Amino acid sequence: MKKDIHPNYHPLQVSLADGTTFTTRSTMKVESYSSEVDSTNHPFYTGKRQFVDTAGRVEKYKRRYGSKTAEDAEATEATEAAEAAEAAK
Repeated sequence: MKKDIHPNYHPLQVSLADGTTFTTRSTMKVESYSSEVDSTNHPFYTGKRQFVDTAGRVEKYKRRYGSKTAEDAEATEATEAAEAAEAAK
């Protein structure tokens, strides 16, 4: 192995949300780390879904990129097809 290219590993005390603590090694430059998520409160393990504000995200997308209706999309496709056909002649 080459010298002086590998990071330094230090002991790290990890504290989970349920109070569990364990020691591991890490390249982080802190002595302890607290996590707010673990298997007792993460939706994947608990089976409880957290609903996200999807309507707000959709509105943000429409404001940013504009909202195209299906008719607009079909008209754009037809125009592009006609231009491609003329260019092929």
